[in-house]
Amino acid sequence: MELVKVGAGVLNQTPLAWATNRKNIIGSIEDARREEVTLLCLPELCVTGYGCEDAFLSKDVLDRAWKSLVEIAKSTRGMAVSVGLPLYFEKGIYNANALCVDGQIKGIVCKRYLAGDGIHYEPRWFKPWPAGMQSTIERDGFSIPVGDLHFDVGGLRVGYEICEDAWVAHRPGSELAVHGVDVIFNPSASHFAFGKIGVRERLVVEGSRAFGVAYVYANLLGNEAGRAIYDGGALIAMGGTLVAAGPRFSFRDRLLTTAVFDVGRARMGQARTFSFRPDPKPLGPERVRVEFIWPPRTPIAAAPLERAAWERGSHVKEEEFARAEALALFDFLRKSHCQGFALSLSGGADSSCVASLIRMMVELSSKELGVDGARARLGHIPAMATANNLSDMMRILLVCAYQSTENSGSVTHNAARTIANAVGADWLDFNVDPLFKGYVNMVGQAMGRTLDWKTDDIALQNIQARVRAPGIWMVANLRNALLLATSNRSEAAVGYATMDGDTCGGLSPIAGIDKAYLRRWLRWMETIGPEGASPIAALSVVNQQQPTAELRPQAASQTDEEDLMPYDLLDFVERAAIRDKRSPLEIMGLLRVDFPQYGDGQLAIWLERFFRLWCRNQWKRERYAPSFHLDDENLDPKTWCRFPILSGGYEEELADLRASVGR
Repeated sequence: MELVKVGAGVLNQTPLAWATNRKNIIGSIEDARREEVTLLCLPELCVTGYGCEDAFLSKDVLDRAWKSLVEIAKSTRGMAVSVGLPLYFEKGIYNANALCVDGQIKGIVCKRYLAGDGIHYEPRWFKPWPAGMQSTIERDGFSIPVGDLHFDVGGLRVGYEICEDAWVAHRPGSELAVHGVDVIFNPSASHFAFGKIGVRERLVVEGSRAFGVAYVYANLLGNEAGRAIYDGGALIAMGGTLVAAGPRFSFRDRLLTTAVFDVGRARMGQARTFSFRPDPKPLGPERVRVEFIWPPRTPIAAAPLERAAWERGSHVKEEEFARAEALALFDFLRKSHCQGFALSLSGGADSSCVASLIRMMVELSSKELGVDGARARLGHIPAMATANNLSDMMRILLVCAYQSTENSGSVTHNAARTIANAVGADWLDFNVDPLFKGYVNMVGQAMGRTLDWKTDDIALQNIQARVRAPGIWMVANLRNALLLATSNRSEAAVGYATMDGDTCGGLSPIAGIDKAYLRRWLRWMETIGPEGASPIAALSVVNQQQPTAELRPQAASQTDEEDLMPYDLLDFVERAAIRDKRSPLEIMGLLRVDFPQYGDGQLAIWLERFFRLWCRNQWKRERYAPSFHLDDENLDPKTWCRFPILSGGYEEELADLRASVGR
């Protein structure tokens, strides 16, 4: 047992997809067996999927999860495997992980610290297990230890930190260390956020060093339930060194990351550490002893740790955005069983970004899986059977429509056509001006007056956006496609979007990203692009433009920033006000430092405009199509940022702001 090969299995699961999830789990176990792994960690709640929401409160779901575990346990002959599931026990539901050894369930460890912030809502469904408590579950003829446990498996000691357990100040690993644990499993469902991989690595590496263990971290992968994206990225660390790291943003169902652990060396390393204070007293029910014979293993040279080139480059955030969105769109498409995507392509930055992301989805999936593999993964789309290359796939998967009125210009029309051709989408060209004028005349006649831009500006802009919705919805229905909305986070913050117009769609893929960054990303996509995919040079026709809704007459020279404020300033205010919860007066002080080119009077006007628009438009944010979670600046009220639909509107706070600048 001096050498043990450990593995971290990464899985792309789907909530409540019982057969699919079992297939992935058992497939991962078989992959590990072929690689001669004898100790395998699989992700948190992988039996059911992490994102089951209130279905966790269903007795049938809990019963099916248990039946799946019993079936999965049979496939663990000759191995020790950790499997995550929800567990009903003594009138409580727990986020649990079963250790299955040699075909049997030997014990179940329950999570002590529940994730209850941000997109996580675990305390709604699960109870935290009390530290130091153990019991026994009697079920279907089994008598199984349950609770705060660790295991002695044939002389090798194995303990757990379940996802959030590792993120708290008093980590369970500190207790496991003094009890002589050799390996700590961390089965996780850690959602993607920009830069978060660095935090995970520090937790894993430091855990391995401080606790003197092999630390095995297994994460979920893909767009599991619709909003959260899991990037995979299995990690294995030993003695303060990261020895293995799995790829991120893979399009595969499962991945395995392995390493060989020298148990004796790790134990002696801990013994030589002067500050380590073991607890030699006899242990009670917290240690579960399991008979197991570890196979002999011949020492081999450790493979060097390699990372993808894009993770070592200078554009990591741009790469992460492209890859996270590509994977999320790919999974959303196949799990929703839609036949492709429909997009109203305006020729502006937002819709061009969405079109580019779908192109990245096709390129990156084909790069990893091959065209045949990507086509097979989307096998629910009959037309994909005839796709022989990327161009064929794009024409099947994306249809774009440009919808003009008399206020549309040749610049955006040319840009839309250019982008559609560049990404390889199917292209449609609509003239919706008769519809626009028809509504204006109909309503004007009914009201007994002529509608014009001087008195009816907002209404005329909105109806112009709304007449574009029925046609693209019809295209989506005819093709059984998923209609994509194109609003970004900056627009969501101030309600700069027409409900039932440009917000129409079943999915809003870029609603989690701000406009200033989105424009920088488009310039990067024009010239560089992700590793393994081609840049889209045609984006120059978009990047040369000033963003505009193009809803007023062309003589008005409408731009977004004239309507609102400079986008970089808007995004600065949004982060300070919503993410950091600062008051208008506090933000004013920050703006003076970061935007000294503007006077106090102008800054105060923009700042007041932001707060008024933010409060006025919460109802819009409540109605946005589901969006992908990308960072802690998300404005989605259903998963991250809650705000009252009706409020006092910061009246007193804004009065203080005006007084401070003499207005």
